[in-house]
Amino acid sequence: MKTSILTISLAFLAIAAESEAKVRPASLITDNMVLPQNSNARIYGIADPGAEITVIPSWNNKTYSTSTDRTGEWSLAIETPAGGFTPYSITISDGEPLTVNNVLIGEVWLASGQSNMQMPLKGFPGCCTLGGYDEIASSGDEAGNVRFFTVPQTQSYTPLDTVAASWTVPSPETAPDYSALAWHFAKRMSDVLNVPVGIVSAAYGGAKVESWTPRDMLEKYPDISLDPKDIEPMVHYHRPMLMYNAMFNPIKNYTYNGIIWYQGCSNVSTYQTYSERLAAMVKRWRDDIGLGDIPFYDVEIAPYEYGDPTEKGKAPLLREAQWKAIGMIPNSAMISTNDLVEPYERFNIHPANKAAVGKRLCDLALNKTYGKKQFPVESPRYKSHRFTDGAAWVAIDSPSDGICRNYMIEGFEIAGPDKIFHPADSVWLHWQTNEMVVSSKKVPNPVAVRYGWRDFMPGNLHAGNYLPLIPFRTDDWE
Repeated sequence: MKTSILTISLAFLAIAAESEAKVRPASLITDNMVLPQNSNARIYGIADPGAEITVIPSWNNKTYSTSTDRTGEWSLAIETPAGGFTPYSITISDGEPLTVNNVLIGEVWLASGQSNMQMPLKGFPGCCTLGGYDEIASSGDEAGNVRFFTVPQTQSYTPLDTVAASWTVPSPETAPDYSALAWHFAKRMSDVLNVPVGIVSAAYGGAKVESWTPRDMLEKYPDISLDPKDIEPMVHYHRPMLMYNAMFNPIKNYTYNGIIWYQGCSNVSTYQTYSERLAAMVKRWRDDIGLGDIPFYDVEIAPYEYGDPTEKGKAPLLREAQWKAIGMIPNSAMISTNDLVEPYERFNIHPANKAAVGKRLCDLALNKTYGKKQFPVESPRYKSHRFTDGAAWVAIDSPSDGICRNYMIEGFEIAGPDKIFHPADSVWLHWQTNEMVVSSKKVPNPVAVRYGWRDFMPGNLHAGNYLPLIPFRTDDWE
């Protein structure tokens, strides 16, 4: 059924237009929220124009004050203490006070992208989440450690200021709809840092990078029309700009420690523009959030057998564009997921193992943002290659304890001058030089070698830190 953007927009405008006598904090300022530790955290909202606003947090009982502008908007920053598990309250008043309760201080991350970030602990129809119901059953154990704010899937042609959501405490009643990836990210981070972790989840299944990009940027893209008569007939999750307006704009003023992102499947057919557009989107998001180059950590799209003729065979090129984007984005990094799918998931774009993805992504943040260098994050990478005696000798740059597999290695292909790739029938590790020796009886004179370079070609080569070899190619053929 076609989604009516006008209906969605009017519904949210009605929420935003509700008039009450007392001060109204922003959507993210609710009971059970998490604020970043040791920061100047923003508290903001609306009230009557010209009203005097005071904010008093219970951890220091200091009074912070400001005045609303002529539109009734107000914002101020409050000093937060070191993180801990003591619940606090915040009193906000314009003469008529209200209190926000059960506030925790710790770390806050924005989780966004498309369906593999959205995929909940309860799974999708026909797509199960590995161990999801075990996590749901025990989720109450994390009530003091993890909090979630899940932005509903909405769209709008104009920027919105509010969303119909609030912070929730984990329980078997609330946890089924939590992002599975972000749940494992948050649990692991809370365990290691010993502070509460808040997740603001804003993901939309099938969304393109252009869906999360604002109008003024999209107007410069020659292949994008922002005319509603062109947008409305599109499948709802491919529509440009509308998720930025309805799902990012209302949450951009909160105080975040970083961003985690899992998106790209819907841009496979337009891989040529992806790296530049993702880098531009990240820059704009950071500008909007206004906290500088906060960390941006990405997930390489998983192996999947694309069937659409416009997409088939292009997933490796999109992954290549993802890594290129990371090279363009300051303070960013990405994890590889080439090893985290099962053979039976060839036609399932939502792999079940979200726990490993979330934990791997958390280790990236622990290492690079929080200085926990004991958590390895560097995958082995292609370094160089040479051809000798009918075999490709591929040097691997492995930053942690070499390569931990030397037989039954899967994922390599080799080609001769005819540019036809054949699965390698012999792959072995030359320990002294850390080179993979790759050959095929069908390719007597190899000129190119690839690893994991198909839509669906999982690999099983890992470094000593058990992180996977990143897919690569030695050629530039398409």
